[in-house]
Amino acid sequence: MLQGPYGDPDQGRLLIRLPFKIFTVATVLLPVTGFIACIIVSLIYHYEDTTHAHCKVSNYLPSISSAISRVPERYIWRGCIGLHSAPRYLVAFAYFSFYRSRFANRLLELLLSGLALLCSLAENTGLVMLTYVSSTETYSVHKYGFITFIGSSLVHMLITCRLWYVIKRHYVSPEEVTSYRWKLRLFLFNISCCVIAAYFFRRHNKYCEAGIYSLFAAFEYLVVFSNMAFHMTAFWDFGSKEVTVATPPEDKRY
Repeated sequence: MLQGPYGDPDQGRLLIRLPFKIFTVATVLLPVTGFIACIIVSLIYHYEDTTHAHCKVSNYLPSISSAISRVPERYIWRGCIGLHSAPRYLVAFAYFSFYRSRFANRLLELLLSGLALLCSLAENTGLVMLTYVSSTETYSVHKYGFITFIGSSLVHMLITCRLWYVIKRHYVSPEEVTSYRWKLRLFLFNISCCVIAAYFFRRHNKYCEAGIYSLFAAFEYLVVFSNMAFHMTAFWDFGSKEVTVATPPEDKRY
């Protein structure tokens, strides 16, 4: 290892130090920016294609699957999710480590922490799958990616709210109380939007009424935004922490 002005070689060389708040905001802003850009580009340049319904009724908003399947929207979304996915895996393991330290003597919560980790990994993997296999390429793979993403996301939110309810009862700090309250609100809002979106999707397929698919798309957007906001609550959970990248300490040979 090259020695330099970064510190003692025994401690390793510090390459990057980033406050976790900035890391969290940047990670969440990637899909937010990509999603909004894809919707706007779809409405401006591919309006007819992305709002087309199989039964020829009027619609005004593209579904997410439709909005991210055209060019250049496909590449905008894939680029943002590609950059977003690696930090998300890192945050999943950071939460698992956090829960292990908090629940060292509580078996149920430790088991739930492991399940939360698995759900978080599955959620992110489902997101990557539905992103890189669009509905116009291989619909079945895209569909299963979407189901994996939504299902694991809801279970992850539910378990997280349960764990933070325990944290709020035993480890009280203003940030933890705020985090728990927003997690619970966003989970309830997210699951409500999922139910409403499913209702409009089923109604559209059954009756094919004008504008109903647009209502489905609108609530689908809210599902995505509330999911992103839920993950943004890491802002409070790790607010005093830093993300660091360093080289390993040098081995000394005598």
